[in-house]
Amino acid sequence: MLPQQEALNILVEFLHVHGYRKVKGVPLDTIRKLASIVLEQNVCVYDKKIYKQVLGGAMGSSFTLTLANIFMWKWQKELVRRQDMT
Repeated sequence: MLPQQEALNILVEFLHVHGYRKVKGVPLDTIRKLASIVLEQNVCVYDKKIYKQVLGGAMGSSFTLTLANIFMWKWQKELVRRQDMT
């Protein structure tokens, strides 16, 4: 399980590092809030309808798998930085 707040912080950092201030007109703080809802409530909106995941958990969704990859990006970047210092 990902630490939620840290993962959300890293998501925003990842987008910022890659030059995003908005994604398709949506500001990063709004993306963070929406991502938090997905993680905490297991819900999302698609085509103006609200969907709640009732089977399995959030960790199996494509969103959380992508979030886990971004989380690993941060730690790999930090590991390389530390290795370069020694």
